[in-house]
Amino acid sequence: MIQSSAIKRFIKQLDIQLMVLPALVFIFVFSYIPMYGVLTAFQDYSVFKGFLGSPWVGFKHFEAFFNSPEYWKVIRNTIIISSLKIIIGFPAPIILALMLNEVKNMTFKRVIQTISYLPHFLSWVIVSGFVASLLSTDNGSLNLLLRGVNWIDEPINFLSLPEYFWTILVTTGVWKEIGFSSIVYLAAIAGVDQHLYEAAAIDGAGRLKQIFLITLPSIMPVIVIFMILAIGNLLNAGFDDILLLGSNPALRDVADVIDTYVYRVGIQNSRFSYATAVGLLKAVISVGMLAGANYIASKSGNSLW
Repeated sequence: MIQSSAIKRFIKQLDIQLMVLPALVFIFVFSYIPMYGVLTAFQDYSVFKGFLGSPWVGFKHFEAFFNSPEYWKVIRNTIIISSLKIIIGFPAPIILALMLNEVKNMTFKRVIQTISYLPHFLSWVIVSGFVASLLSTDNGSLNLLLRGVNWIDEPINFLSLPEYFWTILVTTGVWKEIGFSSIVYLAAIAGVDQHLYEAAAIDGAGRLKQIFLITLPSIMPVIVIFMILAIGNLLNAGFDDILLLGSNPALRDVADVIDTYVYRVGIQNSRFSYATAVGLLKAVISVGMLAGANYIASKSGNSLW
């Protein structure tokens, strides 16, 4: 009976189901079929022998990664950079959305929103070039400013000094994504019942109290969901931004993360099985962290599933 009603509902919604079909085919072809390639993590894969002809080696490549002299450095950089991006980059769009929500001049608000959104649509190639020009020792704006206020005597090559890299990377990432990321929070704030603000104002609550007592609790489910996703992506410290901004070999000790390590050691050196093993390990850990974060969040009534 249940199957019969499900079939009837499917036929009744056939036009809608057909609209979803291309997306399902796309996901199946480009996401599920390539998962067969994960088997190379357990093989000494050879392009000439293929999947069936390459010998099976079990966990050899996983052990090689764990025993690699760069293992702890790569893991440390990945966790630190990801943590900094979460600690600084996660609340930034929330704060921007709260600030924009308080702006009453709609023209000024639209201008600020447009300016903050634009960097998201620039590729990291353009952004990294902009940052390199800004920090250049040859007429770079930052060096000119610091020399102009007598804070330094000689230009500083910021992109070759490890102590500045994490600050530059995180700051650039926040600047690039803060505006676009705030869209979701602005939409959530727009859905808050305005009568709550009116009642709070009658009770004597100022704008700051209304933010903490009404706005933030109302959008907390959205914040929790994005926090769960951020924790699940803790091992995704980034690739494009780190590869471009950290291209100087002098920065390798602080810029080499799992994704750049896989690209440099696995792909460029044609160690495809090794690269697959490291990538698979990262994916498994990320899924576990996502499930753990979701379980903890479910205790408060907010979760992905």
